[in-house]
Amino acid sequence: MKAVVLSAGEGIRLRPLTFTRPKHLIPVGGKPLLEHLLTSVKTAGLDEVLVVIHYMGEKIQSFFGDGSKFGLQLKYVVQKEMGGTADAIGAVEPFVDDDFLLIYGDLLVTPNTIKQVLRSNEKEKATTTMAVVPVKHPENYGIVKLDDSYVTEIFEKPSDRAPTNLANAGIYVFSTEIFQKIKQTTPSSRGELEITDSLRLLLDERQRVLAVPVSSEEWLDVGRPWDLFDANERVLRQTEPVLNGEIEDGAHLMGQISVARGARIRSGTYIRGPTFIGENSDIGPNCYIRPYTSIGRHVRIGNACEIKNSIILDRTQIGHLSYVGDSLVGEECNLGAGSVVANYRLDGRSVKVMVKGEVVDSGRTKLGVILGDHVKTGINSLFMPGVKVGHGSWIGPNVVVYRDVPSNTGVLLKQEIEQKEI
Repeated sequence: MKAVVLSAGEGIRLRPLTFTRPKHLIPVGGKPLLEHLLTSVKTAGLDEVLVVIHYMGEKIQSFFGDGSKFGLQLKYVVQKEMGGTADAIGAVEPFVDDDFLLIYGDLLVTPNTIKQVLRSNEKEKATTTMAVVPVKHPENYGIVKLDDSYVTEIFEKPSDRAPTNLANAGIYVFSTEIFQKIKQTTPSSRGELEITDSLRLLLDERQRVLAVPVSSEEWLDVGRPWDLFDANERVLRQTEPVLNGEIEDGAHLMGQISVARGARIRSGTYIRGPTFIGENSDIGPNCYIRPYTSIGRHVRIGNACEIKNSIILDRTQIGHLSYVGDSLVGEECNLGAGSVVANYRLDGRSVKVMVKGEVVDSGRTKLGVILGDHVKTGINSLFMPGVKVGHGSWIGPNVVVYRDVPSNTGVLLKQEIEQKEI
């Protein structure tokens, strides 16, 4: 059986990180999201994978190549336009001639979850199988209603009270019959061809769609910036610690910590795991790296910095005496000395973030800043909880950033100076 992975989407909700990369290449635990997914697919027993690409697809293709270094046979199918999930699946019709696994490319799932779906499909001899997962906020997902183990209705993000808390998990086994139903599917209110509408056509013909419940502990939809923290935590918990870098005398490492080749942990640095330090990164001296932090390659963390529960991408520099907590920091950023991220509101309420032009409650009481690539800050810059700074922007010294900053924008503090004789 072949696997089809949908990796064409732009990931608008993950901006500014997705201005410069597809969401599938955002790293958690030192590896891109898509690499974690492909590893699970391979471990589940499938090594032929069709990857559907569109937005910055060349970056995905360049990173994974033919898949041989990952033990996979990868082929790429380009979705010509962003026409919806059904349109993306329809693009692979010339390349499959039997049942196939379909999985969304922005999921973090265990191999066991995929195996569970495959086993259930084989056992029931189903023509169509879909995974379902219990969720806390059904209004954010496509929700399914079941009769015994079979789907009876599908509701797309119900605004009223949801009939169940079982969400479409984005993992299917399809027969080639699905392509005929995709051809019969009409555009949704968003102007896209939705695979859930194709499934409704099957249900209208009284064809049975098998539902396989999977555990929310082994499945995660990474669609919003703060989901990356959950994904990073899960990956780091499962990462085997390896110390391949240089650990100077006087450095203290506690817990599950991975230090890649060429990395240097300087004296006086205290690291608590789970934590990942990438190749050729330089930490310290006298830094405090707290749990669930992932630091990329060629990163420099200067003297007496504290980093907590954050993802720091490649080639970023964080100047001495800085604090970064619960934050996402893009590639090749340069934070001036004394830069500080505020990650907690004075009233203790959850932090709200602007997503796709709307204020969204993250549900997190601790959430810092989200920086795109190539952001520079002057000394003593300060970021309030939940703000985003677009790629290529400059934040001047002593500036308090209390609202989002667009890409390629400079923010400077205007001050009046009075000079007189004394």
